[in-house]
Amino acid sequence: MKTVHISKPFEIEVIDTKEPVAKEGEALLKILYGGICGADVASYTGNQPFTTYPRIPGHEFSAQIVTIPENDKGLKPGDIVTCNPYFNCKTCYSCRRGFVNCCTDNQTMGVQRDGAFREYISMPVERIYDGKGLSAKELALVEPFTISYHALHRACISAGDRVLVVGAGPIGLFALIAAKAQGAEVYVADILDGRLEKALHFGADGVINSKKEDIKEAAMRITNGDGFDVCVEACGQSVTFMACIDCAAFAGNIILIGNGKKETTFLHSILLKKELNVFGSRNSFPVDFEAVIDLISKGEVNVLDMVSDIYPVSRADEAFKALVDNDGSLCKVLISFEEE
Repeated sequence: MKTVHISKPFEIEVIDTKEPVAKEGEALLKILYGGICGADVASYTGNQPFTTYPRIPGHEFSAQIVTIPENDKGLKPGDIVTCNPYFNCKTCYSCRRGFVNCCTDNQTMGVQRDGAFREYISMPVERIYDGKGLSAKELALVEPFTISYHALHRACISAGDRVLVVGAGPIGLFALIAAKAQGAEVYVADILDGRLEKALHFGADGVINSKKEDIKEAAMRITNGDGFDVCVEACGQSVTFMACIDCAAFAGNIILIGNGKKETTFLHSILLKKELNVFGSRNSFPVDFEAVIDLISKGEVNVLDMVSDIYPVSRADEAFKALVDNDGSLCKVLISFEEE
C-alpha cells in the first residue's frame, strides 16, 4: 500500500508498505482523506521535539470501515468514520482521573507513533466515531476542530461574552466557530488581511490587523475600555501571549492553544493584579469528537470552506513543501487517498 514516509527532516517520500492486519478489538480502515497539521509540518522540518524518525505522519483523517468486529456502536463495514488519534496509557494519574487527553505517556499518531497517512490502518473500535452522514472531507476536519472546541470549553463562556481570538490559522478559525456556537461575540486578530477575511466569512463580529493597529488599543476601543472576557492564544508566540494578557479584562480568562517553542518572559504580577485565569489546553476528549460531529451535522457552518487545496497521495511531498512555504494564503490542506 502507498505510505507517506518521513525518513528524517526534509526527506519525505511515498513508499510501498505491507497492509496491516487488524488485531482483536480492532477494525481495518481504508483511509480516504488526511489533513496536514502544523505538527506534521514540524515533523517534516525537524521542529517537532516529540517526533522520532523514521515516521509516518498524520492524525487528522477520515476512513471507510473494511472489517470490524461486532460492537455496541452500531459500526459496520462500509461506514465512513473518523477516529481519536491520541493513545493514552490508561494507568497514569491523569488517565485514572479521566483526563485521558493529557496522559503523561500520551502517544499521538504521526508524532510519538506512526500515523494515518497510508492507504490502510488498523484502529481500536473504541477510538472510531460514526460520521453520521458527513462527507469524508468534512470528517477529515473533525480532529483539528475538536482541539479548539475542547480549548474553548476550558473557560466558562456565557452567551454575550466578548472573546478575542489571536491568530487566524485553522485552529484559530475553529476556535472562532466554537466560541460563536456558545453565543459569544467574537473578534479575531491577525497580521494577514487574507486570514482576517476568512475570519469574517466564518462569522467573526469584527477583526483586528495587529500589524496595522495596536492590538491593545483596538481591544479597548472595541470593549469600551473593559477588555475581553476571554482571550484565546492560537499562535504559540510570546508576543501573542503577551497581547492576550494586555487585552483581557480584569478577572478575565486566557486560553492557550498555540504550542509555543520559545520562552516568554514577563512580570507575573500582572496576572495577580488583573486576577487572570490562564488555561492550558491539550488534545481533546472523546466527547468532543461526538459534539463536533453533531455541530457540523447541523449544517450551521461549512467547514469545507477551511480547505485551501487537496493533493493526491502521490504528491504528498508537494503538499508538505507548500505548507512550509505558506505565505498565509493556505488554510487547510488535505491529502486524498482515494483512487487517482
